[in-house]
Amino acid sequence: MFRMFFIEPVVTCLSPNVHYMVCEAGFEIKENHVINSILSDRGEIRWRVITEHIRYRDSGQTLEYINSVRSLGPICECVHLHLQSLTIEQLEDRFMLWFQWTNCSEIFLEMLQTIKDPDATAVALNLMKLTSCLERALGDMDVLRVFIGSPDGLNLRNILWHGFASPQEIPVKYFSMLLFLTAGLGQLLRNYLLISLTTLVHRPYIIFTSLEDLHIFPDVNQELLSLAEELVMKSSIVLRNMVPFWVTALASFRQSRFADCVILLLPQLESGLRLLFTTVNKCPSRLMTAESSSLYTTFDEMLAKQFNSEETNQLPLLLGEPAMEFLWDFLNHQEGPRVRDHLSHGENSLNDFPREIANCVLAFSITLLCRFSEDEIGPIKSHTLLEPLMNCGSHYCSKFHPATQLKKQILECIRSINTWTDLPAVPEEQIQEIAGLRKDVDFPCTSVIADIFTQLQPYLPQNIRLFVDSVNSLPTEKLLTELCGKHIPVLFCPRMVLEIIVVLRQISTQCHQVSCQVISTCEARYKQWVNKSLRSRQRNNYLCMRRNIRFLSPVLQVILILITLELISIYTVCEKNVSDYQQYLKFLKLILQYTENLVTYTSPEKNKWNETMTLTGKALLKIRTFLGKQLALVQLVEYQPEEI
Repeated sequence: MFRMFFIEPVVTCLSPNVHYMVCEAGFEIKENHVINSILSDRGEIRWRVITEHIRYRDSGQTLEYINSVRSLGPICECVHLHLQSLTIEQLEDRFMLWFQWTNCSEIFLEMLQTIKDPDATAVALNLMKLTSCLERALGDMDVLRVFIGSPDGLNLRNILWHGFASPQEIPVKYFSMLLFLTAGLGQLLRNYLLISLTTLVHRPYIIFTSLEDLHIFPDVNQELLSLAEELVMKSSIVLRNMVPFWVTALASFRQSRFADCVILLLPQLESGLRLLFTTVNKCPSRLMTAESSSLYTTFDEMLAKQFNSEETNQLPLLLGEPAMEFLWDFLNHQEGPRVRDHLSHGENSLNDFPREIANCVLAFSITLLCRFSEDEIGPIKSHTLLEPLMNCGSHYCSKFHPATQLKKQILECIRSINTWTDLPAVPEEQIQEIAGLRKDVDFPCTSVIADIFTQLQPYLPQNIRLFVDSVNSLPTEKLLTELCGKHIPVLFCPRMVLEIIVVLRQISTQCHQVSCQVISTCEARYKQWVNKSLRSRQRNNYLCMRRNIRFLSPVLQVILILITLELISIYTVCEKNVSDYQQYLKFLKLILQYTENLVTYTSPEKNKWNETMTLTGKALLKIRTFLGKQLALVQLVEYQPEEI
């Protein structure tokens, strides 16, 4: 049972100054403008008329935001009334051409339809989409900065995307004006392209990868959506003025509008978590939008270990590691979906947004709604449909933290190396026919590999050690799978830990590259052998490679075992003094340098196999020496002589 809080009813999350700027300033001046003064007979926007309403301080360099909003208010009203007076067909005919530069003109058609029937939640949703598209054009246009580019102005993008503004607090005329300006940008761009004789090339959308890693929660079905609607009305993390956002998000998921669902949910998750953050950290004033002189309380601060530089953030303790790891995975980790960043910057195709991500974000949101709900809805919280959802949420482990990604790399690498035994081989009788070929010889460093493995034995699980009889029969995949299954705390990793993980990942990447090169070269050379298209020197080199990869395989396997053991004991680096840490880091970088050189020597361009084995021998001796010193040091520390 989670401790519930008494939370004062919240009327608005906009601070008085921000509320005045957004909801009042643009309505103070009562002037009537005719659309012909703003829009020419040919449908071209008169930018000069609009920019004349931008106000500057005496120097003429600094924008005066509040007076600009006041002056632009009547212009926005005029534009809004004009757009509303047109039919859908007229809007499409006059404006759709000018939205093509955005590369998502079909989304703008929906926005024009919203103008005709301006539901407050739909206006806010479309404004979030619109501002994400426009953000790239902010730099040189003061008029856009008044609307979306500065915390001193209306700042519509941030107050919506960060969950501060409710649907009722966004005047629809600002949405109409931004649509109008977007069309104007299209006209300006068209003129520039005609003059410069260039074409517009759109940057490709970012496509979410690793969707198979996102099958985390059960599928949110219709019955779960109905339960979620009840939870929304009872949950203590849902502000009453934000309920329409939640309701529309659930409806969007029902309608398979997955981007809309996530765009609506993310700001509300931020708003709900901010409510918890300000309550447990006893800083209620931070629930409101900040002024331009201070920072907003956003996900970045709420998910951090500390706030105000030195105070311990109590929110992670309240949410628990599984919820925190989910939020870090989906919002922050570089190899995760980073859904808020990509969506809010217009980097995703809204029409092709993956259902898997929407299902994850919605399912996680439902778990929070359930956890922080009033006691009187106990029957809903104990509903059998919620059990698997809550169970998945309470056992979530990070999938996109660098440590988790390293585990994934290691297992992919060992599976690749294990396929070497299945590579096509030249029959022995054909090999004997080649005059002058060196006979099969033992790798001189086999004993060194055995020594290294013996040095690692104390750190291996008992049940694995029993099955190891030689370096040629290492049960490496089984061992690595078991080791990678061990839980490693990843929340708020110290810098030293992350630094080591970076090097370990680089080593793993190089090992995998070597394996891929071996597979590719073996397959290509075998085909050439069969086709008898290899020259004499190439035949000898190919057979040399086939002989040496039998020795290279256990070397790479031992390296993978070593870096996996380093990973599962990664936090011991925090106990090292500066000198020991630098020596340890130097050792790992020595292994990295060896694997990088290995990639070069085994590449199809180089294919230097005798040099590869010489390099390998030297590297193994250095690894054995370092591990020997470390083991001796451990034994010295553990040795406690009896008192005389």
